[in-house]
Amino acid sequence: MATPRSKAGTKGVPRHVRRQQMLEAATEEFGSRGYAAASLAAVAERVGVTKTLLHQYFGTKEDLYVACLAPVGDSLLDAIRTAMGEGGTTPHTPLRVLRGVFVALEGRREAWFVLYDRSLPPGGEAARTAAIHRAAIDALAAYGTTELLHAAGSTDPLDADALRHVWTDLVGTLVRWWVKHPEETPEAMTRRCARLFTVAATLAVDPAHPS
Repeated sequence: MATPRSKAGTKGVPRHVRRQQMLEAATEEFGSRGYAAASLAAVAERVGVTKTLLHQYFGTKEDLYVACLAPVGDSLLDAIRTAMGEGGTTPHTPLRVLRGVFVALEGRREAWFVLYDRSLPPGGEAARTAAIHRAAIDALAAYGTTELLHAAGSTDPLDADALRHVWTDLVGTLVRWWVKHPEETPEAMTRRCARLFTVAATLAVDPAHPS
């Protein structure tokens, strides 16, 4: 959910508040336009400061991106770890994780696209930082899906690998859909996912006993 553009103005604003305003504006800019197309001038205008001041606070465009990415990645990782630790791995864990992701992104839904930005210049600090956070999230997904399969009696490593890919793609797809529907609260979105999972389960067919 993009934050409405406005010139916040910074005269008399404490430094830490001004810095946070810049980060919020930059997160919206990077998330909605992508790193390659993002404009520092647009970020500065939205906050009501000059580009020069923006550079004084954050340095280069890549430095600003990394400053936006770190809290996004950290909050998502914290939310996922917390959700996975609630009562151990059970069939309810996927919904808990999704709810954690939705809550972590509420008010700044475009931040998801900062973490999963395909326009980052390869080899730079921005790409490295994003890769570290994505790898940590993938590791949690791999652990969680493997645990679910073990609970269901499957120890096939290829099952685990396939399910991890399916889960990762599913989460990204659901978040992208959610961004396009700002009226959906995290709670409403979690209930919607629960309904969809129930329907998906009824459509599943045991290949050994086709209907």
